[in-house]
Amino acid sequence: MKKDKHLKLHPWKIIEEGFHPTKVTSSESLFSIGNGYMGQRANFEESFSGETFRGSYIAGVYYPDRTRVGWWKIGYPDFFAKVLNSPNWIGIDIQINNQDFDLNRCLKIEKFKRVLNLKEGFYLRSFEAVLKDKTRVFIESKRFLSMARKDIGMIKYKIKPLNKKCLIKLNSFIDGDVSNQDSNWNEQFWKHEEKETKGNFAALKSETLKTFYKVCTFMHNQFFLNDKILKETPKIKIKKNKISHTFSYSVDSNKTLSIVKCGGYVSSVRYSSINFNKTYKLSKEALDLGFDFLLNEQKNQWEKIWENSDVTINGDIKAQQAIRYNIFQLNQTYTGEDEKLNIGPKGFTGEKYGGGTYWDTEAFCFPFYLATKGSLAARNLLRYRYNHLDKAIENAKKLGFSNGAALYPMVTMNGEECHNEWEITFEEIHRNGAIAYAIFYYENFTNDKSYIPKYGLEVLIGISRFWEQRVSFSKEKNMYVILGVTGPNEYENNVNNNWYTNYIAKWCLNYSIIQVQNVREKYKTDFQRIKKKTGLSEIEINRWKEIYENIYLPYDSKNEVFLQQDGFLDKELRSVDEIPINERPINQNWSWDKILRSPYIKQADLLQGFYFFEDDFTLEELKRNFEFYEPLCVHESSLSASLHSILASKLDKKDKAYQFFLNASRLDLDDYNKEVMEGLHITSMGGAWMAISKGFGGMKIKNKVFSFNPKLPSKWTSLSFKVNFDGSILTVKINKKETTFELTGDKSINLICSGKKINVQPKKNIK
Repeated sequence: MKKDKHLKLHPWKIIEEGFHPTKVTSSESLFSIGNGYMGQRANFEESFSGETFRGSYIAGVYYPDRTRVGWWKIGYPDFFAKVLNSPNWIGIDIQINNQDFDLNRCLKIEKFKRVLNLKEGFYLRSFEAVLKDKTRVFIESKRFLSMARKDIGMIKYKIKPLNKKCLIKLNSFIDGDVSNQDSNWNEQFWKHEEKETKGNFAALKSETLKTFYKVCTFMHNQFFLNDKILKETPKIKIKKNKISHTFSYSVDSNKTLSIVKCGGYVSSVRYSSINFNKTYKLSKEALDLGFDFLLNEQKNQWEKIWENSDVTINGDIKAQQAIRYNIFQLNQTYTGEDEKLNIGPKGFTGEKYGGGTYWDTEAFCFPFYLATKGSLAARNLLRYRYNHLDKAIENAKKLGFSNGAALYPMVTMNGEECHNEWEITFEEIHRNGAIAYAIFYYENFTNDKSYIPKYGLEVLIGISRFWEQRVSFSKEKNMYVILGVTGPNEYENNVNNNWYTNYIAKWCLNYSIIQVQNVREKYKTDFQRIKKKTGLSEIEINRWKEIYENIYLPYDSKNEVFLQQDGFLDKELRSVDEIPINERPINQNWSWDKILRSPYIKQADLLQGFYFFEDDFTLEELKRNFEFYEPLCVHESSLSASLHSILASKLDKKDKAYQFFLNASRLDLDDYNKEVMEGLHITSMGGAWMAISKGFGGMKIKNKVFSFNPKLPSKWTSLSFKVNFDGSILTVKINKKETTFELTGDKSINLICSGKKINVQPKKNIK
């Protein structure tokens, strides 16, 4: 794939040089910023008449947009939950010598540059513009959303006339007239209730319809001329749902007029009460501390984040920039501090997929947060699912299941299913397995024995009850089968015995039996509580065992591979290489009928099982199955490349592993799918980190012992990454000759590297 030339390579920055009107919406995604509680696309502060996709979002604030389908089916959810485009507080309209400033209408735009500083956590934009009357001005905007003060963001916006004295009018505003681009019925999602203005402060109090989240959007402005503060009363204009503060200044050539704008949201997601007083004090405190103080605070916060999560690659700046960009966006999206929040596939960077939670979290993001933020963040992700267990039971009940069977939703905001494509909603049931697997992975990684008896076992029981009822007994095969499903490969719908679905169901039942026995023996009080609450019986545990021991796994003895589903060999098995280039991607060029009859795989399906359950299969089995299925994969899911990279590394297919890693990590930066304007692929970025740690680092945990089997790409001279384990940071350093380990904290760690047992002592470099 060719690199997008307007972005420059840098180990710690994303840099765009030159103004590209056709790439504005793409850059709005790429330069997005967030702090885990809110996020925004990199929209211009000033008015722009060109194509733009304006978006600001608050974590946890959503609206149940009514479902829109052509053919309603029993069991469909009534709504599709959507993260809401929230009132815009960044707006600063400009007039220069009575001309409205708009980059789309300037005579010239020179030295245009955007920089996303990954190391320090801020976004910078600067340029020189020539207006229609030949006035030349320099403009610079620096912006960040505070990682230390979750409710606020800061903007420092500078204007410098370069060739003449200018009358500059600045109109700083809050605008509540916003809507979602992905609205099903063009309904209003917000009700704006009160407005307040006090000096240079203004706020708009709003409430979401149906979900009744209360949000106070605010701004507080300061003005400077060459860094000297200007104290003037603004001209205030309140029009419908917009509050404007306008200031006018006469500015000499080469003098700099600056506005420092503090803005953000105080919401009922974080606070029990919302009032203007609280908001005013919060923003005034920020302005009193000053932009530079808060920016330094931001840099310190990001320094701590990078201490725990940085990946260093020597010899390949493309890979280095990419993985740090991925880590940066993952940290902007979710901080791990709040069990009410989760990760949407687009984070705060766009509206596709509605901003809801998918199985992506457990399968592709969970390992990153566990390894870089520690057990609390991972435990909060698990608690998110535990807190939604009752809703998962309701979801299953709507589809005809009983006795506390739980089907976790494909897409959710509050635990209810809100996805309404039948082949996904009803059939892509493997998602249940990923949630159980995350519990297993957490307990195995942390050795935390408390989570399963307190919370996890109830989830496992609900999931196992679902599998028990979802299987059918085939008299012909004399085995249990699972009919009418869609596996991770969404290019096959309504198939029988998808191998991955059957295998993860089998694994879930066995794991649940093991944990029931463990809690019964070691946590008797918890077991009695759970037994009473769930009505768990020996009869159903024995039933789980019977199914586990007799579930059908399709296999082809001729090729010695597992079959992705019963009818897979009935297809004409032709390599992806035989698809004409002008027909790729097939999801944009082929009918759905043609896709369903083809052998082509959207993303790892059967191979997803080889990734999750690597110790259940030999290397030779992996090799045969990888070489059979990988040539049939079109990789038209953002989640595909990372898993293939990990498995290719394990098989010593270094060049293939490296290329898959680049595809995963630079998917958005190089816009491989020509869709980055819709937002970033946040959950895929978790997969890119896994390709580093589990692929090239060869990291795995078996019997609660870490092991590493490094496979360094030939282009790299060295690689290092960090793993947060039991409160200590283990730094893994790999070069062409050796692998070394460094450990913080006060406890040693036993691990295995390339088959050799090693005891790593704190603050010692161990080879």
